[in-house]
Amino acid sequence: MNRRVFLTTSLGASLALIIGQHAGAQEMDATTQSSFDTVMAFMGAMGTGDNATVASLMADDMVWHNEGDASLPWIGIWDGKEKVFEFMGIFGENFQTTAWENTDAFAAGDTVAVFGKMNAITTRSGHETGEFTFALRAKVRDGKVILWHWFEDSFAVSQAYHG
Repeated sequence: MNRRVFLTTSLGASLALIIGQHAGAQEMDATTQSSFDTVMAFMGAMGTGDNATVASLMADDMVWHNEGDASLPWIGIWDGKEKVFEFMGIFGENFQTTAWENTDAFAAGDTVAVFGKMNAITTRSGHETGEFTFALRAKVRDGKVILWHWFEDSFAVSQAYHG
């Protein structure tokens, strides 16, 4: 191997390693960490049915926006704390989560993104959805969730719901 090519390649590899280590070692700033912690606590409280904690982490003007098949009764925009709790009731009556795994989560400032996979049974039909993916974009203001923008494979969910 030519010495110049070797040095260039080695220097590039070393630089990539250093940059990668630095990027991986960076800590979140206080706002980003607070937003991340709030969203994870909110998600955890929903998962355990801890409505008191859910309510304490929810802004009065929170918006819950579920993208997907509008024939599902929980799809759409739910504006305000009262409507979000109405959504949660409708969702809970129709959907039983049987598996959940967050695969990636990122935060920057007031915004948190979570990606994962899940499985569920729709109570209307009793059919299983099969494993499907989801993505979430959440926003936090003053330690409270103000936006929960949910994306899922609504085709798989709709097929299970409609039997």
